[in-house]
Amino acid sequence: MHATPSSALPVGRGLLYVTFTGIVWGTAGATAALLYRGSGLGPLAVSFWRTFGGLMLLLAVRAVLRRRSSGTAAAAAPYEPVRRRMRRIAATGIGFAVFQTAYFAAVEETGLAVGTVVTMGAAPVLIAIGARVLMGERLGVGGVLAVAGAVSGLLVLVLGGGDATVRPAGVGYALLSAAGCAAMTLMTRRLGKGGSGDPYASTISTFAVGALCLLPLALAEGLWPQAHELGRSLLLLGYVAAVPTALAYVLYFAALAVVRAATASVILLLEPVSAAALAVLFLGERLTMTTAIGTGVLLTAVAALAVTEARRASTAVEPAVVPAAG
Repeated sequence: MHATPSSALPVGRGLLYVTFTGIVWGTAGATAALLYRGSGLGPLAVSFWRTFGGLMLLLAVRAVLRRRSSGTAAAAAPYEPVRRRMRRIAATGIGFAVFQTAYFAAVEETGLAVGTVVTMGAAPVLIAIGARVLMGERLGVGGVLAVAGAVSGLLVLVLGGGDATVRPAGVGYALLSAAGCAAMTLMTRRLGKGGSGDPYASTISTFAVGALCLLPLALAEGLWPQAHELGRSLLLLGYVAAVPTALAYVLYFAALAVVRAATASVILLLEPVSAAALAVLFLGERLTMTTAIGTGVLLTAVAALAVTEARRASTAVEPAVVPAAG
């Protein structure tokens, strides 16, 4: 008789959640580009308002859900020691803040192409190594080939459009950003295996710590949007807080309870594909043959990895629930 898994979410739906997350995360960059044109905000301020706005929305949604479910019995969450919980919240929130802030610094220092390819290329590698060391996850030959194909497609997609200048400081910031992404993903994956399974709590705590980390940096850069075109700026900030932040991160953290960390990291490479499509359709950028080839390679690798994950989940014996460590 099979044991009950730690999450009721089907793996197929988890893969769909991660795919949706990767696509809508790509819209955040286009929204930020529009904000830079008329709001007077810089990348750190936009990142803060994205995090803080997402936090406020999630707190409101959670309060409504709790009020509606007040008359029904809620499932008891597995016990987690306070000290362990505080370490997890701090690690996840700081990882989130480092991931965003260091990436913006990398783009500023060494350019969008090199900053993006180092961050997005290094993150799956760091996540795969961390998942192997911390959780015993194995990619297998097919997984290794899929990761290599996805990263190769990303290299073609980002670097194929023109010349790039590599600066060591910018590469260092990009590697730091990848490390922050890896820490956030691995910590959330371990939480899912432990059976906590509350994506709202995970996302709210992550955003709260991230906003606190970003606030002093945003204040130094300039926190408030200009009065000129204020309505447009508020509308764009509302979108980036609601869809690619509050909604996407809840789905992402929920999916990590059933989707392996390395698999999720590769599917999230859809983010630059989404951003490239928006740039062509709405920002007037031209789609080159190199960009089309890179997109095709990347999407093929992501699809192959998703199919492999779904087949493995359908044939494997479900693991028993592992109690949270003391």
